[in-house]
Amino acid sequence: MQRPINSEYIKKIVIKVGTRLLTYKTGKLNLGIIETLVRQMADLKNQGKDVVLVSSGAVGAGIGKLGLKRKPVSTQEKQAVAAVGQGLLIQFYEKLFSEYGHIVAQVLLTREDLDNRKRYINSRNTLLHLLKFGAIPIINENDTISTDEIELGFGDNDRLSALVATLIDADLLLILTDIDGLYTANPRYNPNAYCISFVEEITPEIKNFAGKTEEILAKGGMITKIEAAEIVMASGIDMVIANGRQENIIKRILEGEETGTFFCSKQGHLRSRKRWIAFAQKSKGVINIDHGAELALTEEGKSLLPAGVISFEGTFSRGEMVSVYNPHGEEIARGLVNYSAEELRQITGCKSDEIESILGYTGHKEVIHRDNLVLC
Repeated sequence: MQRPINSEYIKKIVIKVGTRLLTYKTGKLNLGIIETLVRQMADLKNQGKDVVLVSSGAVGAGIGKLGLKRKPVSTQEKQAVAAVGQGLLIQFYEKLFSEYGHIVAQVLLTREDLDNRKRYINSRNTLLHLLKFGAIPIINENDTISTDEIELGFGDNDRLSALVATLIDADLLLILTDIDGLYTANPRYNPNAYCISFVEEITPEIKNFAGKTEEILAKGGMITKIEAAEIVMASGIDMVIANGRQENIIKRILEGEETGTFFCSKQGHLRSRKRWIAFAQKSKGVINIDHGAELALTEEGKSLLPAGVISFEGTFSRGEMVSVYNPHGEEIARGLVNYSAEELRQITGCKSDEIESILGYTGHKEVIHRDNLVLC
């Protein structure tokens, strides 16, 4: 199937460059690769396109600056090294981009910036205004205060890049790494493995392929890149995984050359608010529902009522995001809950017209309203 990439219609691009691509085995920065990528991104800006760079490498820059003989191991060490390296990394990017006449802006995000609706909108407005001013935002997770990426496996910025792409309504997410794309197996050990050029849907088979190739990648692995693909595809954004070491790789991809793995966006994509519900927030709990409620949500487009709730797990407050699971233990939806865990405990399984007499006050008849619910 031919890739629907046409440089003329791509106006806004998010480019993610990973740790393995930007650093040597010593952990120090690969300056030659960085210079090459900067030149290609500067050329995109010269064409009048908006470019957002999501860059790893702060820890690598810190290793070089501190003259460390080994890579940091503990979370505290990594955060301290990142604190040294972050300023150095942005200084290096600023120097290189300025040689081509372009201005950069450093943006450090934490998971909480995307979890909170107000901060999510503020982040969006800031990035869009930076693009309006002609700047190139350079984004990384704030490693010095956040343990999400370092300790909890945020995905070596893969998931962050996908969320940023949805945040600014990008046309394309380009993930550059040190291999050619998604392989059917680890090509180092399986001579019959081949790179998949086109993915229209994330299936269990695709996820299985990702798991088989993960060991040859950086911390995030191919699994987190597939998770990023799920986010952007559902949001109407195309994505490409490609080898950033290949000559003029960015230009070749935008010209439609079939290199790397292309993930085709879905036609009926989610609107901005539902993207935030589905992807930007952490789930604060799980609600288990019966088969009738599952049909009401998935087939009839209805809200979740307390009568369909079997049980729940977790501690959550009103307005927080929870996952909805069917009787088979499968996640079928995510949504903003109208009741706290304590309130839901009292009304689980009851009819909507019984809520007031149970709680002692008038509440919502829905546990999750349809407008605040996204099917998985």
